[in-house]
Amino acid sequence: MTQTDTMPLDGVRILDFTQVMLGPCATQMLADFGADVIKIERPGAGDLSRNFFGETSEAAMNNAVFSSLNRNKRSIEIDTKSEEGKNAIYELVKHSDVVVDNFRAGVMERLGFGYEDLRKINPRIICASGTGFGEKGPYAHKGGQDVLAQAMSGVMEKTADPSVPRSIYPTTLCDYTAGMHLVQGVLAALLMREKTGVGQKVGVSLYDSMIAMQMQEAAQWSKHREVLNWAAMPLTGVFDTTDGAIVLVGAFKANPLRDICTALGIDDISPQYPDLAAQRKNKPYLQELFRKHFATNTTAHWLERLEGQDLLCAPVRPLGDALDDPQTAINDMLVDIDHPVLGPLRLVGSPVHMSAAPLTVRHTPPRLGEHTDEVLGEFGLRPAKDKVAI
Repeated sequence: MTQTDTMPLDGVRILDFTQVMLGPCATQMLADFGADVIKIERPGAGDLSRNFFGETSEAAMNNAVFSSLNRNKRSIEIDTKSEEGKNAIYELVKHSDVVVDNFRAGVMERLGFGYEDLRKINPRIICASGTGFGEKGPYAHKGGQDVLAQAMSGVMEKTADPSVPRSIYPTTLCDYTAGMHLVQGVLAALLMREKTGVGQKVGVSLYDSMIAMQMQEAAQWSKHREVLNWAAMPLTGVFDTTDGAIVLVGAFKANPLRDICTALGIDDISPQYPDLAAQRKNKPYLQELFRKHFATNTTAHWLERLEGQDLLCAPVRPLGDALDDPQTAINDMLVDIDHPVLGPLRLVGSPVHMSAAPLTVRHTPPRLGEHTDEVLGEFGLRPAKDKVAI
């Protein structure tokens, strides 16, 4: 691995108004790439994630959830509704490249920090916003949240089995996807600014990101009015074993049903169900057949049998097992830090691996307002005697 002192976004300064998940995961990735991310936080309260557990102790305000999204950033407390606070923001904008927020549509404009306001101060500024549903249209001012985007985009409506109740996807699928789209937009805008010399407005939304994630399904529906549900394919499913569960994807082979039968040690029934149409029609029977046989032995046994037929399969594992897997360590997906409040802390690293610019932790997840005086001093602003007042 080659390491240099140069990072891809060295010299790029970002004013970060984001909180919770969508925005912070985006600005953390930009910070990991080397950007100087200055996190603008509400005096005395900060990012909503600081109060995730409803407590206000120093440990609670620097909890693991907040810390997972805010390394390599500097935190300053500014009252953005006060004249002194607004003027401080305007001064920072003069010396910054990107302003990022994930408020509802119109909030930044009401604060006086909309793109049209800030471009007058700095024509090179890029304003990047992540919203729930977009900045125009009937849902523009509706509160945006991951679960709502799952529901309204069509993602939640589909299930692997029609008899299984619809449910909430238990990981922040929409927030993370939209956050990564926001990163793409910022990087593209920075590249374009190199050509044009001026900034622009960048916008993403939870809703759009979920529509985009379903590009294959949308094309199939638009052309054929047919629901494409990858989880409901007849030879695909999650099956209990004697000591856990296994997932099988019976696809991408000339005759996957034949190979599944071989792995299960039963007679080949593929001639009776020779194509996808026949397999779909008889999915309940096939799934029950698989379920009955997988329940007779261990996960390890069936993995060996299935992989012997070159079938796509994997054990169903809890997160802890995945974090402890040697592959996770080999992929440099965990980073250990010594947090000044929480002590030793293990965080998920970056999924983007660059040979010349590996992830380094320049700043531990900041305490609320930890860098207020430092940052203001860098720009000749009056250090805050009372951080809550500025």
